[in-house]
Amino acid sequence: MKYKIEQFDPTTRRSPEYELPLSERMRTFLRIEFLYQQYNYFINLDTDWSSRSGVSSLLEMMSILSRGDIRSDVHKELDRHIGILTSYHSQPAVDANILEKMVENLTHRRNALRSAGTNFIQPLRDNEFLSAIRHRSTIPGGTCEFDLPEFGHWLRQPLERRSQDFQKWLSMIEPVCNAVIELLWLIRESTEPSEKSAINGMYQHKMPPYSHDQLVRVTLSEGSHLFPEISGNQHRFTVRFLEWCDINQRAIQTHDDVLFRISIC
Repeated sequence: MKYKIEQFDPTTRRSPEYELPLSERMRTFLRIEFLYQQYNYFINLDTDWSSRSGVSSLLEMMSILSRGDIRSDVHKELDRHIGILTSYHSQPAVDANILEKMVENLTHRRNALRSAGTNFIQPLRDNEFLSAIRHRSTIPGGTCEFDLPEFGHWLRQPLERRSQDFQKWLSMIEPVCNAVIELLWLIRESTEPSEKSAINGMYQHKMPPYSHDQLVRVTLSEGSHLFPEISGNQHRFTVRFLEWCDINQRAIQTHDDVLFRISIC
């Protein structure tokens, strides 16, 4: 794995990009990232609907993070990347100061994860306010005000008051989520993209034996009317480029050759 040494910025995303996780661990990390970013977006908006969406994002994260192996998986990935980066100290072409900062960041994330403990999610699971919302969320429209008057009352509180609760809940899951965000940044930046051509709109790739790649990333030029459908696993994957017209017509595979950029991380 070859790292590009850059400053970590979790908000940076190139567009348009499409990704396929190649392992269950990576699927879980991407889902956590998606929900965590969604949560942080909605909790800063001063509307009832935004706060509802923020709570929904939190409940979905709780469902994922309640699995006992998530914290362990994140810890193992942190250890692995710290080991990889530390091994670069002996390479003269590497900027030692930036490398040291990256190792410090990961070590800080690992220490925070350890401090959170194995029961970091339990206070959220024991919260009666959230438990009532989670129970009613399984019913379509189940969080209406007549079903959950306390939730409705909370939604009427000033943003400052709601933000206090959002930040308190956030502090309990931050160690895991921040570690996941930084790990995903490292994985995405571990490989330089290469130019490829999909003949008649299709590209196939077979992984080398004992490959440890975890993520496929496909980038198209800005404004492209195509989008990729990526399918596969850790042994091989296929990229089909589809032409999109509108939501009333099914997208079809293009018959043109398509130039694109791909990273196998």
